[in-house]
Amino acid sequence: MTHAMVKGSNVQLETVAVRAVLCWSSGSAVPDVDVSALLLDESGRVSSDEDFVFYNQPRHPSGAVSHLGKTQEQDGRCDSVEVDPGALAPHVDRVLLAASTDGGTFGEVPQLRLLAYAGAGPGSEGEPLLTFDIEPETGAESALICGELYRRGTGWKFRALGQGYATGLIGLATEYGITVEESEGSRREPGAAAPEQPGATVPPAPSVPPQTSAPTPDEATVPAFTAGGQPAEPEDFPLAAPAAGPPPTAPPPTAPSPIAAAGPGPAAPTHGYGYPQQPQQPPATRPAYGYPQPAYGYPQPDPDFALPPQGPQFQDR
Repeated sequence: MTHAMVKGSNVQLETVAVRAVLCWSSGSAVPDVDVSALLLDESGRVSSDEDFVFYNQPRHPSGAVSHLGKTQEQDGRCDSVEVDPGALAPHVDRVLLAASTDGGTFGEVPQLRLLAYAGAGPGSEGEPLLTFDIEPETGAESALICGELYRRGTGWKFRALGQGYATGLIGLATEYGITVEESEGSRREPGAAAPEQPGATVPPAPSVPPQTSAPTPDEATVPAFTAGGQPAEPEDFPLAAPAAGPPPTAPPPTAPSPIAAAGPGPAAPTHGYGYPQQPQQPPATRPAYGYPQPAYGYPQPDPDFALPPQGPQFQDR
């Protein structure tokens, strides 16, 4: 009995091996389609790049999954893979059945259909176990997950998915942990080594002679001091080198200054902070009571000065 699957439905598999065949109507304007399989663990990732089976890596090391290649049928072209769930390693939790276009999108691929047959090899033709007509959601998809085989208890089941990607086979592979390299001038090859690209020759930078100039203020060195507060010896800190240039010339001789010729005058007494103090002349005698004290630098009163005769109001009686 053939099960007609719809997106999201699942069915129990009672067979030991499954041959999944993807078919489509071919034509001159129809892009080619490639089928692939990914072996995932419980985390939803591949354990290594060997868990990706496709046209450039057609057989898994365990022999449980194989890519059979394309065939030309009366109604179009088909590409298929075989999966033997009983031969899978215990860590493999599910096998994704994927497809990708070469030079177009799935919106340009008519009558896309997945069929699953019981058994393996050419003798497994006959009535399919299930069919799933795949309709792209947007038409811009260049990669599809058509369905998956997954563990359920001690057996295996199939689920119809039809989930699309617009990033092609490379985007689908990297989504599940595959290391992808693309060779120039060839088809995209996940897991293949990238070709060595010629490197550009960079000319060496021209050599620049060192410049000799006086150090900038930022390079000046602060003199160090000893424990006693005295400046350290000159060798303790470098001195700034004078700027390059001709040596200074002595100024031309000039006539002697008349002030200098007259000779130095008497040194004025100093005051605080080095300023000269004004000369002070103390009074010759103590001033009389009630008279103001003369200012410094003015003539002193005559000690023989006497008052004129007083009037009768000032005479003793």
